[in-house]
Amino acid sequence: MKNIFKQSAIAMLFMTVVSCVPTEDSDLTVMVPSETPELLAPVDGSVFILDKSKPENQAATIVWDYAKYEGTQTVINYEVEMAKAGTDFKVINVISKTTERIVALTVAQLNQAALDSGLKPNVENEAEIRIKSVIGTSGIPQYSNVIKIKVTPYPAWDDWGIIGSATPGGWDADTDLDYDLATKKYTYNGALAVGEYKFRKDNGWDVNYGDDGNDLTLEPGGANIPITTAGNYTIVIDFTAKTYTITKN
Repeated sequence: MKNIFKQSAIAMLFMTVVSCVPTEDSDLTVMVPSETPELLAPVDGSVFILDKSKPENQAATIVWDYAKYEGTQTVINYEVEMAKAGTDFKVINVISKTTERIVALTVAQLNQAALDSGLKPNVENEAEIRIKSVIGTSGIPQYSNVIKIKVTPYPAWDDWGIIGSATPGGWDADTDLDYDLATKKYTYNGALAVGEYKFRKDNGWDVNYGDDGNDLTLEPGGANIPITTAGNYTIVIDFTAKTYTITKN
């Protein structure tokens, strides 16, 4: 009988000690989202035509009301998100991260945000902006209302073209090269006739490249590059490495 009583007492003592040991989550405060941030500015339908000659001018001010969470007040992290209109933010570009409720963007910053969001330069695009709020790094996110804006960005890269008797414009007019933001390379896809071509910058001859040895390396002011067989070609140019490739399609 005494043995049974002793075992019961030990068991009760063990349970008491275990119950006093804090669990891993006992000191965590659960922050429950209670009110989403409200995006106030810019207003829906705002139009931004960005001027390359004024990169440091202020272009836009993004303003929102603070999000609210139930529980002990703590720092709320915000992200300003941009995406192509109509894509339901499947591909998100985070413009800014802050703990405040205002973000001011210069012309250069908004232009880069537009390009990084996949908007095309020199034409009007529609983009959407929203605010994401979260406590810490893994809390429950809240999202604001979405506003739609119209943006005409400018190319944030040099204007290079291909010119010559082999090209569509002959020696009279450049054919613009396409720029790839990811690879930082330029591309020409199209017809080339039997003849010659060169690459030049800003539609002028101050900066131009040819290939003296016809060895796929570029030299400033180098020799015209020959095309001996007419056809459809893909040319990829790396002006940083001063190299190019040409493939007949």
